[in-house]
Amino acid sequence: MPSTCSSADLHARAAAPVTTRAQGVTQRRDRVRRSPHSGQIGHSTHGSDDAGGLVDPQQDVAAGLNVRGWRTALRRGALALGALLAASAPVQARDYSSIGSCGPYPRLAITSPAGTCVALVADEAHGLRFPRRVLEVSPGRLWVLDMGSWLPGKGQLIELRLPPDAALPANASTTAKRVEAKVLLDRLDRPSGLVRGRDGRIYVGEAGRIWRTAVPALGQPPVPEVLLDPLPSDGAHPLKELAVAPDGQLYVNLGSSTDACRGDDQKLPMPCPDRRAVGGKPRAAVWRLTLAEGKTGPAAVQRFEPFAQGLRNSMALAVLPDGPAAGSVWQGENGIDYTDANHPPEELNRLQEGGDYGWPYCIGNRQPARGYEQRVDCSTTQAPHLLWPAHVAPVQLLATPANSPFQGQLLAAWHGPGAGGQRVVGLARDARGLPSGAPIDWLSGWSARKNPDGKSLRPRGRPTGLALDQAGRLLVVEDFNRSLLMLMREDGTLKK
Repeated sequence: MPSTCSSADLHARAAAPVTTRAQGVTQRRDRVRRSPHSGQIGHSTHGSDDAGGLVDPQQDVAAGLNVRGWRTALRRGALALGALLAASAPVQARDYSSIGSCGPYPRLAITSPAGTCVALVADEAHGLRFPRRVLEVSPGRLWVLDMGSWLPGKGQLIELRLPPDAALPANASTTAKRVEAKVLLDRLDRPSGLVRGRDGRIYVGEAGRIWRTAVPALGQPPVPEVLLDPLPSDGAHPLKELAVAPDGQLYVNLGSSTDACRGDDQKLPMPCPDRRAVGGKPRAAVWRLTLAEGKTGPAAVQRFEPFAQGLRNSMALAVLPDGPAAGSVWQGENGIDYTDANHPPEELNRLQEGGDYGWPYCIGNRQPARGYEQRVDCSTTQAPHLLWPAHVAPVQLLATPANSPFQGQLLAAWHGPGAGGQRVVGLARDARGLPSGAPIDWLSGWSARKNPDGKSLRPRGRPTGLALDQAGRLLVVEDFNRSLLMLMREDGTLKK
């Protein structure tokens, strides 16, 4: 899709998606080779919910489990389950099959707009176990945050060095013929937030802290400068997401500790404890972090305060960088875990300072949640900007610049098992600069297909993280196949 085409070219192709696949020929498996610097591959879990998943979705199907009904029960014992999984037999690699070339990489049979292709850049051979976020820190140099597992302290920051290609002439200084991988930091606690600040430094969100670092020399570990520590890191939604505004302020997710505020006694209290600041920071909220220039560490924190509340888990969080709505904050809400296949809907919310978006009392278009009927007035909460299909589980938003090949679309990684999930979609901006209209598919069609020999051509996919490189190509990490993908024009070069 991007990186290799002009804006007009790209959008014309998005209107005519095609699926590339091997036709009548058994294809040779063409895997990216293991780097001698890659970290030790460990166990990980792969799932489909907003928190990242605790079980193998293929096993769910085999067991006949409901699409998301297992999530709440699993979360109650997340650490115990993580310990059990870590002690179990090694997870089998879910290898992609190559069907040719996409730029300098193996090409995958994943649906993308006509004239584009999806490349496999890195996978388990490069130490990816549970990748959540990706960011290009300089041309051809990528950082990947990998959680490792749901156990605390198993995360890593992995640096990938890409081989030179025509789309990134500034990367020609390397003569490597393959992707090189190196673990820069380990023992990170469920890292999930990764952004570049307006100051050029990289900001990282672990479950219990936020830190930043300058970009070090190639292959050198960064030196974390801790800004916030500790932050709530227990419960159902411990992960932190970060979003940077044009004015340099950061927005931080503090997810709810439960699915629906149901206590051990199975009662639904009101007010919900997560919404109160008694003894700590209110959760189920997006907070705003303001930093002072010229100061370091915790002293740099000028203000850290709630910005919007009633948000179950804001792992999909972005700020528009330009246009009429520049600076507006957007959130993809993962709905309460009802077992219904089509309820409740996920939401796209435009966050207003001081706004209340209803969780756990209200869902969807300001409707009372189960157990709160006759107890709340949902008309006093903020209405969603758009409703999305149930259980698509948005786990990242990427606000693209207006001058990028995406023309300012708001991209979303739909991680979930719902019928509309397992894809990367985009929303065009209207005359007001707001995301609008029907979602546009950029990557989809991950459901397994068969070669003539009966073997799967590709496995199912669960996109978790998105980024653009300097050539405008879309980088996608997905945790089901432990892979890093790249969407580009078929020739792998920029449109002249």
